[in-house]
Amino acid sequence: MDDKNGQQYCDIIDLPHHVSEIHPHMSVYDRAAQFAPFAALTGYEDATAETARLTDQKVELEEDKKEILDAKIRILQECGEQMAEVTLVYFVRDEKKAGGTYETMMDSVKRIDAYRRLIITKDGHQIPIDDMIDIQGDFESITDIEYE
Repeated sequence: MDDKNGQQYCDIIDLPHHVSEIHPHMSVYDRAAQFAPFAALTGYEDATAETARLTDQKVELEEDKKEILDAKIRILQECGEQMAEVTLVYFVRDEKKAGGTYETMMDSVKRIDAYRRLIITKDGHQIPIDDMIDIQGDFESITDIEYE
């Protein structure tokens, strides 16, 4: 064997490639997975993503806005079936951290449950009245009360 002239492996270079009779051939995908980065902290990425996720704080309505919202809820309670679709804007508390998000939904109101303080839509959604911040719809055609 002559190391200086690059003849170090000349005795084995032309031998056939060994194929195991015991172990099945590893796919290219599985072979590449051996060299994938190792995540030493399992769940760390999920935890940092959850921490970085932003939530809104619930806004406390001013008294005049509360009165307008209460008037709209009374109108819905009296004329619920006559109202076409309304747009409901409400706060949804986050299950994992403080705060939540504001969601907007268009639907028809089926009824107002005053005892449980819920607005129940025709699609079956139950929205707490205390989490409502706005209801938009054609209230002027039903009543002559002036809003906003």
